Amino acid sequence: MIDSPQVDFTVAAVREAALLVQEIQRELVSPALTKEDRSPVTVADFAAQAVIAKRLADRFPEEVLIGEESSSALQTESGRVLLPAVTKFVQRCFPEATDTLVLEWIDRGTGDPPQSFWTLDPVDGTKGFLRGDQYAVALARIDAGAVEVGAVGCPELDIIHANDHRRRGTVAVAQVGQGAFYTTLDQEPGWQPLSVSDRTSPDDARLLRSVESAHTNSGAIGELIAVLQIGAPPVPMDSQAKYAVLAAGKGDVLLRLLSSSRPDYREMIWDQAAGSILVEEAGGRVTDLDGNPLDFAHGRTLATNRGVLATNRKLHDAILHGLAQIGA
Repeated sequence: MIDSPQVDFTVAAVREAALLVQEIQRELVSPALTKEDRSPVTVADFAAQAVIAKRLADRFPEEVLIGEESSSALQTESGRVLLPAVTKFVQRCFPEATDTLVLEWIDRGTGDPPQSFWTLDPVDGTKGFLRGDQYAVALARIDAGAVEVGAVGCPELDIIHANDHRRRGTVAVAQVGQGAFYTTLDQEPGWQPLSVSDRTSPDDARLLRSVESAHTNSGAIGELIAVLQIGAPPVPMDSQAKYAVLAAGKGDVLLRLLSSSRPDYREMIWDQAAGSILVEEAGGRVTDLDGNPLDFAHGRTLATNRGVLATNRKLHDAILHGLAQIGA
């Protein structure tokens, strides 16, 4: 396992936030919840960002956090109703938390990214969270446009005990040049190395894609499958849990194609940073749809990149060729 202060902090912060988000899900998500009621995931988002922002301020006070959330949503008429619940859950990690402090901690994640900073997605996969499927807490440190350290905490993913109905969760971490590792959220039986698959034939590829059709182009994925004669249907999965599955060799290709309804969309940095370094340090390759490395030096989006392709490396050129054939 990697021995570094940044890795130690990243793992501890992600694990703490993932366990807190899991508690919020268990206590607030119920069968009686209406489809329109997103309040549980809203509470989880803000609580997780507040906790990690506070931990970062305590451990690395000069470091900057770029998070997905801003406290402005909690200061609207509807948001103010949720603030006491957010504070209540944050108090499980910081008993001294007040509404005012929680708002301040959340807003440590606002602003413009400097050259070196941390980026956080407090709950990646909101629909998965509400359905009881995959979601993740994702934290990464970026320097000069490249990811240095990244970790994801996935409470519903258990790579080690794949057939265990208890779903003990997974935390995975990587540091550039030092490899990638994973364990359960309770850190038993200990850290194990992540390694991508050795699959070389596209027709055998196990393809991972987003569940939500708005996040990808289902039609183009179908065309790609036909062109490359991929035998297995794509596996839909929420969140950066897909990156952990790919890094562990349980999948071979991860695609974020541009939706036909949003052809100019550019990925948010926190949606890709932590997961991408897991795959690369596990031996895989991550680029945009044109084969360019992901560049995290342009603010809050991957402004110079078009979509995302992650593979076990051996399949990467073949998938890029297939994408070019279908004009994706």
